[in-house]
Order: sequence, then C-alpha cells, then structure tokens
Amino acid sequence: MKAITLAYDHNPAPRVKNGIQLLKQAFQDSGYDVLEEAVSWTWDSYRSIKGRKLFVGNRGESQFLQQLEERDVLLYHTENPEGEGFYVASVSGNLVTISGGNDSGVLYGCLELAQRIRTAGLLPEDIAYGDAPSFALRGPAIGLQKTTVEPPRQTYEYPLTPGRFPWFYERGLWLDFLDMMLEQRCNIFYLWTGHPFSSLVRLEDYPEALEVTEEEFALNVDTFRWLTEEADKRGIWVVLKFYNIHIPLPFAEKHGLKLHQPKPLPFTSNYYKKSISAFVKSFPNVGLMVCLGEALQGQIYGVEWFNETIIAGVLDGLKDLNVKEKPPIILRSHAIEPQKVIEAALPLYPNLFTEAKYNGESLTTYTPRGKWKDIHNRLGSMQTVHIVNVHILANLEPFRYGSPSFIQKSMQAAKYRLKANGLHLYPLFFWDWPFAPDKVEPRLRQLDRDWIWFASWFRYAWNPDRDPQAERQYWIRVLGQKYGSLEAGEAILDAYDASGECAPKLLRRFGITEGNRQTMSLGMTMSQLTNPDRHMPWADLWESQAPQGERLEDYVTRELAGETHIGETPPEIIADAVRHAKDAVRAIERAQSSVTCNMDEFQRLVSDMYALQHMVEVYVQKVQAAMLILTYKHTVKGEFFKGLDLLEQAAVHLENGLESYRELTHITEKTYLFANSMQTPQRKVPVRNGLEFGHWKQCLPIYETELDQFKLHLEELKAGQLPQALQNLKEPIVPYKEVPFKLLSDNAELFKVEKGTYVFTDGDIHIVSCAEELNNLTGIRFGQMQAGLNGIAIDIELEQPSQVLIGYFNNKDQQWLQAPSLEENTHADDMGGYAPILRKGLRLYAYPSVNVHAFNYEAGRHTLDFGRGAYLILGIVPADQVMRQRDVEHKNDGIDTLDWLYE
Repeated sequence: MKAITLAYDHNPAPRVKNGIQLLKQAFQDSGYDVLEEAVSWTWDSYRSIKGRKLFVGNRGESQFLQQLEERDVLLYHTENPEGEGFYVASVSGNLVTISGGNDSGVLYGCLELAQRIRTAGLLPEDIAYGDAPSFALRGPAIGLQKTTVEPPRQTYEYPLTPGRFPWFYERGLWLDFLDMMLEQRCNIFYLWTGHPFSSLVRLEDYPEALEVTEEEFALNVDTFRWLTEEADKRGIWVVLKFYNIHIPLPFAEKHGLKLHQPKPLPFTSNYYKKSISAFVKSFPNVGLMVCLGEALQGQIYGVEWFNETIIAGVLDGLKDLNVKEKPPIILRSHAIEPQKVIEAALPLYPNLFTEAKYNGESLTTYTPRGKWKDIHNRLGSMQTVHIVNVHILANLEPFRYGSPSFIQKSMQAAKYRLKANGLHLYPLFFWDWPFAPDKVEPRLRQLDRDWIWFASWFRYAWNPDRDPQAERQYWIRVLGQKYGSLEAGEAILDAYDASGECAPKLLRRFGITEGNRQTMSLGMTMSQLTNPDRHMPWADLWESQAPQGERLEDYVTRELAGETHIGETPPEIIADAVRHAKDAVRAIERAQSSVTCNMDEFQRLVSDMYALQHMVEVYVQKVQAAMLILTYKHTVKGEFFKGLDLLEQAAVHLENGLESYRELTHITEKTYLFANSMQTPQRKVPVRNGLEFGHWKQCLPIYETELDQFKLHLEELKAGQLPQALQNLKEPIVPYKEVPFKLLSDNAELFKVEKGTYVFTDGDIHIVSCAEELNNLTGIRFGQMQAGLNGIAIDIELEQPSQVLIGYFNNKDQQWLQAPSLEENTHADDMGGYAPILRKGLRLYAYPSVNVHAFNYEAGRHTLDFGRGAYLILGIVPADQVMRQRDVEHKNDGIDTLDWLYE
C-alpha cells in the first residue's frame, strides 16, 4: 500500500482546505493511504516523520516554509511564488512542498499536483515546477437579467425571485459552474444585474426599498451567502455588477422619483451609501462592478457619485471588518471616460480596476486597433488592473464556437496590444443562461455545450504564450478523450479552427455594427449592404474592431477609378470565408468515422458546420450581388436604363444566396429555437424586433420579398418603364403640425424655426437652411455655453401626448451632445428617437449640420435633461405625426441609393 503524510499549518484558510481535500482525493483515487494532519513542523523536526511527506502552505504565513527557504533547502528555479503563483518541489528528507504566494496560490499548486497524480497514478519522485498567471483576473460573467421589461419597471430592473430566476437557487448548477472555474483556474465571476441591493439587504431607514417578500429575502441572503462561501473556497471573487443611478420601484413610487436617476441627489446618495455599506457588511468577500454610464450622466457626475457615494459606502461597510484584502471595485468603461474618475478615486481606495469591451459586442479580430486600442492602452497604463470584456458575441450566436487558435491570439492581443491584465468573458448565449439555444429536450446547459469556449479563454488567460504546436497536441488529446480517438480529436480541432474565422471576418467587413443591434447569422438585406448609412452603421466596427480594409462601396469606387486597394478587400474576405467554411466541413466529415462517444453532441456539431457553410454562402452571394449593384450605381450615374446586364448578374447571385438561406433555414428549423439570446426591439439588423424575427424561418419571407422586388424592378427597367418606387420617392414633403405647450423654465425662450433665426440665446449662430418639415415650428433656445459646459435642464408642460424634436450636431467633439446609441446605452430607444427622422435637416452658419430625432412624451410636465453638450429643441409635434425618414441632402435615401431596387 502506498502511503503519504499530507501536512499543513494549523487553521488553514478555506481555499487552502479545499486544495488539501483535492490532493487527498487524488491520492486516495490513486491507491494511497493518506494521513492528513495539521502540524507544527520545523526545519529540524520534519525528517523524523517516516515515509513520504507532502507539506502545503502559504509562504507568506508558513514559518516552516520560511525556515526551509532561509536554509536553502527550498529553492526556486523560477520566479519566487508571489500572489497566485505556486511552486511544487521535491526537497531533501523525502519531502515534497507546495509553496503558494497566497492562499489562492496554494490552491492552484494543490490543483496542479492533484492533476499530475491522477495522470501518473502516483506522486512523482522528482518534481520542481513553478507557475503563475499572466492575467490578474480571469472569469466569466452571468446575467441576473431578462430581455422582457416588466412595466412599470424599466430595462434591467428585475428583483431577485425564484419566479424570475429559478436557476439562481439551483445549488447543483452552481457547484458544477464553480468547479469548472476552479479547474480552469478562474479567480472571479461577474454577476450582472440592474439594482441588486433591494433584493439582498434590508435597511431600517428605508424599509420601502425592499422589493421582495420576507421569505424571498431570507432565501436570497441564504443562497447568496452560500454561493460566495463556495466561491471563496475555490479562490473565486464574486463581483456584483450594477447600473447607476437605478432605484427600487417601491422606493421610487413612495418618494415621487423616476426609476433611473440622471444625477445625484442627497436623498438617493444617502440610500445608495447605506445600501452598499449594509451589503459589504453582509457579504465582505464580494466585489462591486460599477456602470456609471447609461442612466447616470457619468461625464458630469461620475467622480462625485463614485467617490462620495459608492466608495464611501464600501469604506463604511468595511470599517469594522477584519478582512485579508479589500473587495475589488471595477469601473466599467461604458458611455463614460473613466480616467478622471479613477484618478480622483485612487487616493481613497487602492483596490480599483477598469474594464472595457474587447471587440465591442462581437468577436471580430485579434488585432484591435484605432480609437478603442488607444482607450485600452490609456486604461492599461493607469495604477489599476485593466480588464478586457469579451461581450455579448452577437456575431457568433447561436452556433458553437471553439477555435483555440483564434482565442489564444485574442488573449495575446489583450496582453500586448491592449495592455490589459484581466479577462471578463460572456457566455456564447448570455441572455438565456443557463440554457443553450439548441432545439433539444431537455434543454442543453451552456456550461456543458460550450465547454471548449470557456476552457480556451481561461487557459490562455492563465498563460497566452504557450507554444502553438504544443497547444495543438494538447487540444487534440482533449477532444480525442471527449469523442473517442485522437483521429477524431484532430479533425474536430481543425473544424473548430477553420469555422472560427468565418463570422469574425464577415462581420468586420460587411456588418452594420459590432453591437447587439445586429444578429449576423440571420443575414443582411441588400439595402444594409449597399446603403449602410441609412441604417446607422457603427464606424468602430471597421475603424477599431477590424484590420485595415475597405467597405463595399469604397472598394467599388477605388476599383472603378483604378486606385490601389489597401488592407482587406471584399473579394479577399469572401474568398477566405468560403475557404474556411469548406475546410471546416471537410474536417468534420473526416471525423465521422473516428468518433466513438458523445455521438449526439458530435452530430449537433456537424449540423453547425453545415449551417455555417450555408450562412457563409448567403453572405458571399449577396456581397457579389452588392458589388455588381454598386458598380451599376457608379457607372450609369442616374441613367438607370443602362448597364442592366450588371443587374441581371446580380439577380443570379441573389437567387443563389436565397437558395442557401432556404437550406440554412431548413437546418436550423430542426436544430435551434432561435438565433439570438437578446430578442428585443434593440435588434434592428437585419429586421427590427428580435422577438418577431428571431429565427431564420421568420426572416426568410423578408429575403424572398426582397428578391421578388428586385426582379420586378429589373423587368420594369428592361421594359423601359420607370419603376413606381422611383415615383413614390418624389412625393411632396408635408410640413409637420405643431401642438401647444408651455415653456416653464426662465433660462430659455421660444423661437420660430426659419431661415435667419438665432438658435441659441448667446451668440449669433443662425439658421442657413432647414428641412421643409421643420419650417415655422416653435423651438426652444437656451445658452450654448451653459449646455456645452454643464448641461441644461428645460421644463415644459404638454397638453397632449407629443413628440419633441431634438437636433444633434454631426460632430463628435465633446462640446456637442451626442445622439443616443444602442451600442452605448440600452435605453437609447426607450422613448423612440434612436434613428434620425431628418438627416442633416438643419444647416447653421459656420456650425456642423444637424440631425433631427423625435422622442415620445406623455401629456404633463417634463424636464428635458439630456446631459452635457449643446443641442437644439426644434419643435413639439403630435404623437401621431407621420414622419418620413429622409436625408435632406438626398445622400442616404434618395434615388441614387438604389434602395428602390429591393423595396
């Protein structure tokens, strides 16, 4: 019988205890007789213990390890273990030591040795191995969020109850999840919600703030405390993420406040400070992640709210606690510039972190550049740990993704290009956690289906610089064990790596946005490909989240002009996508004969590869059609009866693309419940409303109609007829009606919207021209300087439900208020107004042009307070006013866009 003495210092920390138990189990499973005991060994006494010995300890606290180090008995050939680093060593006296830089380092050392014991079936005779993580924070995000709003609550507002989140109370699910994180050496997970405190703390001063029943409250506290204790055993920080300034519904109703507050009030600050203090006292090993953007006007009030409310609440909660380390506070860099907030906060609280999205809300490249690279570099250079957030993954949904090669390069880019030191990873289907989107009963768990997604990111968060050839062999072994043979493992790895290039390349060259407005797998309309400006494209997609390259129209105009191309071109990308898709299908077919286990999951993987190939073919055919149509546009120059052979060729590609879409629909009808996890009105590409158009079968009729219209208009042109669509674009423009309202603010005045009128109370900036729809409406003007420097609040009273017309300047300078953006603010479309109704609807003397948006308001009193930056109030019109979206300069919706070909 093999025997081992497993020793450690008295009163080990919970995560050290857990490491010891992992070791003990590995020894016992390998046939060892284990004597486990707390000891008080010294450098001159341990040799008296007979047989093989293993000592586990934190080198910063263990006197025994310190004595061995001082006498050169325990030496390190790598960096001395610090923090989460560890070193496993055979030393004289038949002793093996696990020396951790801290308690987590001890745990990881135990995990490493336990894995080696299981693999070899015994404790190695000679070992000298040290390791430490490259990234300080490594872990996934889970959402206590839903995609449906519960009026009168607003976006993100979901009290924590078994009815809303039954999975939260499933301890077996949590244990599987936490064990996966420990196996992958994660040290944090991020729990996202809107306002968690009203479900987890009770305040004597604000009893009305509790949003759950007493029974639900007790269950929440018990579950959350158990969860944080189990996480702590595994060396994992739980971090609770919340939005600012959100307040509980009963609290808001009692005090006559809006649920989402744009600026601090003494009353709301006091409530938040006490909530956070009570939360920290109840859960001292839980960190906080703070979003100062969206509802809160963070650029103006971020420093004040962060320092005087949030940090003050944390410090108050900690003052009577004896904790080893202060909980992390992570500032999310979303809709706010975080530098000045962090600089002001560091003297108050040292354990600060920053976070920013890696590729926006998709996965597009491992070479991010441009503005977003600069943002990451600035944050990474501060006195904080900077975290990359691999967010939403809107272009990968709903298919499996597991390209270790792409993911390794992404983590190397996070380290070297972005200067980050932490990973925050979304699941592939975030909004439907814990379930995968597959059409299977019982539903698959994402934890199981997407195991390789989690394993790849966290492996390379620990060490992104592993040798690629060795990594290939590693993943072949892992996949071979899962599917029954090394031959199967190699072929499946090739399929994962090839397919992993398809969606990133297609989206970054042809997409509208890297944000969650677009479900890429559902395709794109021809208007979105040939006239993207109409659909509010997000320039960061190709300026930051893609290598240098050309958009479709840029490519066509350069090609026609004989100019040299630069970077990725559309033909190169579609050729690449076809090659990758074919390679993936060939590889998965090669695996068929070698797979001997997990056959059901393998067949689902096969189906995904075929579906991805059809998706690629849809894009390839439509992009080829788009290039022909754009060539037609720039060669016929308005003489639409010429060059019809180009349109005839495009029609063939559209026919082929539609056939591939039908095949894609046929596959996914059997395999997927829906294409995206966020089925909300924010989904606008390819079709508005992700709930009604969340599956390929719902979008197929849109594309069938698109092709029918194209063929109809082509036949009209071939017959020498002017299509009716062209005539409809020439309909007369009707001025908007206005409704009566009262201006209640004394810091503003009314004015008539017409040529020559001043638009601000300070200065002489006047209207040069305006859209006919706006002429003679009654606007409200105020001081440009006040609005630009501090923001301005305007009080009005409406007699009836109305639309308020707001003008945004077409300039990104900080002096101008920026239009709402779904990429930055999920509330951007709550009141309508997301898309401009009149692009460049107003021109001013010497100022940028103005886009006009319309926001919905009920009858009654309202405060118009949009934050810092100058803007215009150009009139108030009836709620039912019909508004035709158009570009007043006829560049994005005029005849020359050719949108009439498809509509």
